[in-house]
Amino acid sequence: MPPETQATPEVSAETLARLLKLSRRARQAANISVLGFLAVNDTHELAPYRQAALWSADHGIQAVSGVVQLEANASYAQWLNRICQHVSSDSAQPQLIDAQQLPEKLAAEWNTWLPGFGLWLPLTKHDESNQLAMPWGGLLLARDTPWQEQEITALAEWMDVWCHARQAHLEVSSWFRWGDWQGHSQRQWWKRRRLYGAIGLIALLLIPVRLTVLAPGELVPTNPTVIRAPLEGVVGNFLVKPNEAVKAGQALFNFDDAPLKSRLEVARQALASAEAEYRQAAQLAVSETKYKGQLALLTGKVEERRAEADYLQGQLERAHVVAPHEGIALFDDPSEWIGRPVSTGERIMRIAAPDDVEIEAWLAVGDAIPLQSGAPVSLYLNASPLFSVSAQVRYVAFDAVQRPDGSYAYRVRASLDSKTEHRVGLKGTAKLSGRWVPLAYWVGRRPLAAVRQMVSW
Repeated sequence: MPPETQATPEVSAETLARLLKLSRRARQAANISVLGFLAVNDTHELAPYRQAALWSADHGIQAVSGVVQLEANASYAQWLNRICQHVSSDSAQPQLIDAQQLPEKLAAEWNTWLPGFGLWLPLTKHDESNQLAMPWGGLLLARDTPWQEQEITALAEWMDVWCHARQAHLEVSSWFRWGDWQGHSQRQWWKRRRLYGAIGLIALLLIPVRLTVLAPGELVPTNPTVIRAPLEGVVGNFLVKPNEAVKAGQALFNFDDAPLKSRLEVARQALASAEAEYRQAAQLAVSETKYKGQLALLTGKVEERRAEADYLQGQLERAHVVAPHEGIALFDDPSEWIGRPVSTGERIMRIAAPDDVEIEAWLAVGDAIPLQSGAPVSLYLNASPLFSVSAQVRYVAFDAVQRPDGSYAYRVRASLDSKTEHRVGLKGTAKLSGRWVPLAYWVGRRPLAAVRQMVSW
């Protein structure tokens, strides 16, 4: 029960000096854990005692004198917690307690754990109006001699200063608002932050993302018409320029037809000689019988000369190549073709329809990922890097082929989602998107593949 005093007892100058010293330590405390240590240990400088315990209504026993790390499950700590719960009240005044004021079950163990004389110092905080002090815990002190009024007064003042310092720490930082007081220390906070960081990292690595790879790509015609050499010879001249729009029937290029014209002229002269010989034999056959048998032989000779002339006439006409339909002429520098001998069937150029365009990409063997038909593809052209041409995978080649640089890659063709204003032949970088995978797999796919190549198991 509270001590019966009519006036505040006078406190000695020495006690006031110690109170000021403790107040300075409380203001300089780094955190609430240090304040708890001051409460149960340094309070001894104001009044001697044998044992002290700091208790919170929300978290139980928080600190015990002479103990660095409190074991919450120890019998002593649990008994102290029950004692503090029993003696705590709404009163903000100190209370003298002993075994006689406790229930029989708690009083039976008093002499086992504590000396005979106890003092309960309530810990309070003011409400929003700063008028009503509300207890939220207390400091239990116990010793072998009775408590003096001067000591109680000094201890009550010290607890008021201590509560004010604790409240200042709570207002400065919200890091110490959760957990018990041991958890308010920076060590505990770092442990929990590492735990939360690990949980956050795991959650981040499980976020589903598209499995994507980059590959060189370009715009190519979908179904171009290949213009091949119709005969063996030498290319004479080109009548169109590379990437020029042509119409159906427009002349594309010519072969050097001088040899063909010479051979055609010889064939025509031979045909004329054969025809004259045939006519002469036919006239003689009217009067002489022996010429009748030569008519059949001469007729065959005339037909042979005529077929040869017709063939050379056709070759001469084929030496002038025209466009089979409207489109764009795709071929290399004409100067590389002029004067170059070509074989029959050798490809010279392609004619592509203006709107018949798709994406061709070369997927490296090391970057190969499962790509289904219809998988999204984005081509970022070098001529327009800020905008992409969207398409969908049409097919992926089964076998990898060797590229000009010596590497092997799979050919990927993708149909455009809409028409594009970019011309055929523009190159860039294609982004190929596969299935959805966790972010961890997306990040570690290439490193894991490299490690797997070096480890044989």
